[in-house]
Amino acid sequence: MTDEFIEIDRGDTVWRFEREFLESNWTCLFGKGCKGILTEPSEELNQGCCSLGAHFGDGPAGQAESKEVLAYASMLTPENFQHFDQAHETDTPGLLAIYGNDDRTHTRVIDDACIFLNRPGFAGGEGCALHIAAVEFDESPTEWKPSVCWQLPLRVDWQEVNADTETATVRRWSRADWSQHGETMAWCCTERSEGGEAYSGNEQVIDSLRDELTALAGAEVYVELRRRL
Repeated sequence: MTDEFIEIDRGDTVWRFEREFLESNWTCLFGKGCKGILTEPSEELNQGCCSLGAHFGDGPAGQAESKEVLAYASMLTPENFQHFDQAHETDTPGLLAIYGNDDRTHTRVIDDACIFLNRPGFAGGEGCALHIAAVEFDESPTEWKPSVCWQLPLRVDWQEVNADTETATVRRWSRADWSQHGETMAWCCTERSEGGEAYSGNEQVIDSLRDELTALAGAEVYVELRRRL
């Protein structure tokens, strides 16, 4: 264990968690003044991080996640999914029009935001339709949403140590992690220098993001992490 990271060795994976962030009181400001990730602060749009759509990742794992999201999307209704009609504008049985490309690597963007984003004023609730439906079914949004969505603001950097071991460093996203888009964003909520208002929650991240941390690393790792903090 170092001062900056808490390390938990699980044999094949060594988990490293950013201590300062887990002990901070960062909280998601979606619907509560979130400025979004556009080139100008856009609180009134209430888009959060949904302006670009969601990427499922590459390779077999990304395709598997793409299919899982499709299955959950098929359970959405006009009452909780604002763009239900657009999603069902397809002639292919069993396939909704939720993808942004033929390879099905990311979600479709409608009116400058993810197809699953219910806009301000929608009677079924603002925000991610998948998230809203998961709560309605009394299930964790980590099961319904693309992993890049439910993991934010957490990021995992994987690094191979040898043929049998890898490290997984769990930390907050930074502006640099958004690649080229990060150069034009007006605001990055995890950067204390510009997103200080997000550090105003009533509990520490280790508690507020319990479901996300558990989904990432497993219950045993989370329990040990919680014990060390």
